[in-house]
Amino acid sequence: MNHATDPKDPLLRNLVLLGLIPRYPKSASVQELRAALKDRGFNVTVRTLQRDLGEKLSLRFPLICNEHGQSLRWSFDSQAQINLPAIDTASALAMHLAESHLRHLLPPGVLDLLEPQFADARHHLQALGHNTLARWAQRVRALPNGKALLPASVDRNVWEQVANALLEQRQLQVDYLSRVKGEIKAMTLHPKGLASRGPATYLIASVGDYTDNRHFALHRIQRAEVLEAEARSDDFDMDAYLPTAAFTPRQGTGTVELVADVHPDTAWILRETPLSEDQTLEPLPDTDWLRLRASVADDQETLWWVFGLGENIHLHHPTRWAADISRRATSVLHLYRSV
Repeated sequence: MNHATDPKDPLLRNLVLLGLIPRYPKSASVQELRAALKDRGFNVTVRTLQRDLGEKLSLRFPLICNEHGQSLRWSFDSQAQINLPAIDTASALAMHLAESHLRHLLPPGVLDLLEPQFADARHHLQALGHNTLARWAQRVRALPNGKALLPASVDRNVWEQVANALLEQRQLQVDYLSRVKGEIKAMTLHPKGLASRGPATYLIASVGDYTDNRHFALHRIQRAEVLEAEARSDDFDMDAYLPTAAFTPRQGTGTVELVADVHPDTAWILRETPLSEDQTLEPLPDTDWLRLRASVADDQETLWWVFGLGENIHLHHPTRWAADISRRATSVLHLYRSV
């Protein structure tokens, strides 16, 4: 017999069982836990499982048992500091640094789901104050690039329903707030994937009987419910979809050549972090400025980046971008004319 799934091995069985018990407010019945154990090769009786939970595990672990109708449902305490297997110091440091980075990316409701793991990492590092890796956590920080906006707030139940619909490949009924019309609209979505961009997270899905994919900001989903019906299946390719997605308004297709004169400080940054693989920086006569050439995406985001450099760049091409920047600069000058 394979000892990895030997139902007579109570230690291994109970370790697997502990990993199946969700954190409160989620819960699982004895019947659900028994079915999950059976899927993993442990075929035990309800009575054995009840005895393991009530007479052994609940005495040694922070388990919660609640009555739900005629059945008992089990959960881990939501604040329980437990990690099976125990976290090591290097992993704790990685988790601690990931927490500071994700604070800028994930909505609070999603971060709450990871809080027990983050807390485990913090407690582990605090208990090892003399350890070299533990001291690193006090000296390393993840900083956002530029001004970081606070993540958009996503309802925790919405996140859970979206995640479940994606994992189970089921249709999702949502009430969605349209940014354009300012109205809430009910729709049935066929989820395809998730994309995080800056402070917002988007669900990529098709709507109803339509086959084209769109993206929906999770913070604009007012209500979500997983349906029993299976989502429409196709050969969705996330990497192929993202370049065509209208996360930022595109002005054309493909790329354009950006030609501009840049301040030496800007040129220094671009040498270290180029705009593109084919970027070049050439000295200009009678000045310390440099001529920049690079192939860039023909989109609004790149134009905003150029505009944000202000007096440190003089754009020559694309000419329509130069004209747009000239109009924007005139509008800004008008706003501050009285200062």
